[in-house]
Amino acid sequence: MSNYRAGVIGLGRMGSTFDDEITQGGSLFLPYCHAPSYVASPKTELVAGADLHAEQATIFAERWGLNSEHIYSDYREMLDKENLDLVSVCTTARVRSSIVQDVARAGVKGIWAEKPISLSLAEADAMLDVCRENNVVMAINCARRWNPFFSEARKLIDEEEIGNVLQVTVYAQCGLSHNGSHAIDILRYMAGGNVEWVFGEMQSDEAAAGEYDLMGNGYLVFDNGVRAYLRSTSCGAAPWEVDVIGTKGRIRSINNAETFELIRMLPGGRRGRGVPATCPFPFPARMQGMGLTILDDIINAIENGGSPKCSGEDGRAALEIAIALRESHRRGGVKVNLPIENRELRILSSEIRGDDTPARIRRLR
Repeated sequence: MSNYRAGVIGLGRMGSTFDDEITQGGSLFLPYCHAPSYVASPKTELVAGADLHAEQATIFAERWGLNSEHIYSDYREMLDKENLDLVSVCTTARVRSSIVQDVARAGVKGIWAEKPISLSLAEADAMLDVCRENNVVMAINCARRWNPFFSEARKLIDEEEIGNVLQVTVYAQCGLSHNGSHAIDILRYMAGGNVEWVFGEMQSDEAAAGEYDLMGNGYLVFDNGVRAYLRSTSCGAAPWEVDVIGTKGRIRSINNAETFELIRMLPGGRRGRGVPATCPFPFPARMQGMGLTILDDIINAIENGGSPKCSGEDGRAALEIAIALRESHRRGGVKVNLPIENRELRILSSEIRGDDTPARIRRLR
């Protein structure tokens, strides 16, 4: 029986119909986005949705079989009337911070918010403070953390199958805030620590001087001794790759998580320094839809304490690293320590451009 009443704010692609676009297998395991995950989970019931755009609201109601009386143009009315336990916030990042804070104050138990967490560090700080004050669990949808293969990679690292991690490299051509949220977060997940300081190089001096989302490269130093490299400028033949190098082995994710490699050092080789050998990467024992895994994780945090795999703190860390990399370039390529003192710094995620029109309509144009 369903225990948690769920609602969605922002009824576009990620809130509702993104899964319908997936026509072949790959690194996404369905259900993936918010509404279909609530519908498929035996622990939740999708009961309401809210969106300013009437067309999206109509599509959502028809797609998920909801009566029009449970579809709202004002999310505040939905929060007042629907007695919700879980709420997804899938709006543009321009208004995400204020909406998350309103949701947290409305008495819900958990929030599943899209990435990036916000535009500025001050907004992210406020979101975390309000969730903490109201005892609300918040997960940020940097979904690679819940991908079963990345989870298996993290398990191999924790079991020291590749020895001590020395370096993590991520190749992902993208804006540092928008899809860079995914790239930076999976880098942090594989490194298993917190970033202490960075050097950054942006796509241009002009881009670094502004606030708009931008591509860049960086060197990151972690508190556990791991070093990391991020390339979010053009990646050529290495689109969305993750490379984890350890003292005894290596894990590689290739072509946006569609292929995983495990490499171990075997005895022998020149001067007895070992021979790298490719081994079968262990398949996860459980391959459920990633949205279901996320909901299980959020509900576990609600019922048993702790944090989801990608918490609000993790979402804020991804944004802070992106801003620190840009600040390094702005200041002439200097070392930038974290945390950043100026919390008003921001990156205007590329998703907010033209956000007065729903993304699905912009894509059709």
